[in-house]
Amino acid sequence: MPASNPKLGRVDPETQAPMATTAAELELPDRTLVRVFRHFFRTPLLLLAAVEAIALLVVPIVARALLGLPPRAEPWGPAVSYAVLNLVALLSMGLYSRRQRARLIGILLRVVAAVAIGGVAVVLLSYLYPKFAVERPVFLVTVPFACALLAGIRYAFESTVDEEIFKRRVLVYGAGKRALSVTQLRRRNDVRGFRVLGYVRSEGDRTLVPTDRLVAPSGTLLQYCRSHDVDEIVVAMDDRRRAFPVHELLECRLAGIQVTDLVDFLEQETGKVRLDVLNPSWMIFAPGFSRSPLRQLTERLMDVGASVTLLLLTWPLMLLAVLAIKLEEGWSAPILYRQTRVGYEGRHFEVLKFRSMRVNAENGTAVWALKKDPRVTRVGAFMRKTRIDELPQLLNVLRGDMSFVGPRPERPEFVSALEQSIPYYRERHTVKPGLTGWAQLCYPYGASEQDAAEKLQYDLYYVKNHSLLFDLMILVQTAEVVLWGKGAR
Repeated sequence: MPASNPKLGRVDPETQAPMATTAAELELPDRTLVRVFRHFFRTPLLLLAAVEAIALLVVPIVARALLGLPPRAEPWGPAVSYAVLNLVALLSMGLYSRRQRARLIGILLRVVAAVAIGGVAVVLLSYLYPKFAVERPVFLVTVPFACALLAGIRYAFESTVDEEIFKRRVLVYGAGKRALSVTQLRRRNDVRGFRVLGYVRSEGDRTLVPTDRLVAPSGTLLQYCRSHDVDEIVVAMDDRRRAFPVHELLECRLAGIQVTDLVDFLEQETGKVRLDVLNPSWMIFAPGFSRSPLRQLTERLMDVGASVTLLLLTWPLMLLAVLAIKLEEGWSAPILYRQTRVGYEGRHFEVLKFRSMRVNAENGTAVWALKKDPRVTRVGAFMRKTRIDELPQLLNVLRGDMSFVGPRPERPEFVSALEQSIPYYRERHTVKPGLTGWAQLCYPYGASEQDAAEKLQYDLYYVKNHSLLFDLMILVQTAEVVLWGKGAR
């Protein structure tokens, strides 16, 4: 355990300098982030989901009234089923993802696709459970009405989401290399939750942030924060051994101002663990990175149930894939491709895939996949785009080599090199590799050492925060990746 002092708080075990208290430990209210089962959700998106849920709940009832039909004895059953199925469809299109980068037109197209998918699900449910059925006349009015209403809500949301009312007012304590990582956040989705008021230079920092963003509080730090309505202080000092402002930060914390370590701040804002600011003590003492027996049991039950269900649903599609491979390359051509990958705790296993490249494509040498790879067959290109080539991996999941959700399994030849060049790379093997994962949702297909380092940051976020709810959210959002062909190669 790290040394501690009731006046100083936690002490960094590496530098013996006081450590800033993390946001997770403070448990202070946050206007823009809510943490549920270790995963951060933006308050505006939760508010949007609540508004759309109410809208979807009311639409079938209003449609029935417009048609002049008498009210049902139990009107809420069909309304609730319609709302729930459409909300899941909206989630599957990535419309509640804080990393959604589509423009307004793309968002509206996803809304229409989600309502269509939700409508199909409602029809199927009506056959299975007539009690929750939405009558055909009502359904025909509800679908376009829902599309128009959701499009209007989305337009209003996109027009107002960047208003200051949704943003935390952040003061960065530090002006050197670590503080520079905050100024380098460029993507709209990474900065939409906060606004930096300025940077306070600390002793020992070499000023790297823009000088016009520097602030020098004339009074105490607390007085400055109160006069400028600061919601959060991000501690980004390069050297905490020099004049760490323990008492000033503690005073701000006790006054209700959130004090956050830089690594925690970047994690919650970007959905990844930044390697350039990471240190071993944070990984040791930060919440998460746990593997409880209950978590392993629920993960295995979900893997088996989902694998069996998907195999039953997709076997006709798999049969068509087999026929397509045979027709293109001859009846003697192999169907499956077996390749050694690195799995849980560094164990090797053979991953199964439908063969998408020509026979002997590598000639015994491991190489990264390329864009428009000439080794890929015509059938293989289609299967890769639609992810059909990965369906045999369901057998790997049933065998326990893989999980449904987890980091992408890499080849031993690449892993040995990446572990030497990228810090913390072996930590991604503390969970089972998966068919899909957080990195696969957030970053396109990786085909270089630089891509591997970028994806590792998302993998570490998953390893730290994985839970059943997080897994289910990733599974649902994977539908967007498949339907829109994201990251395929």
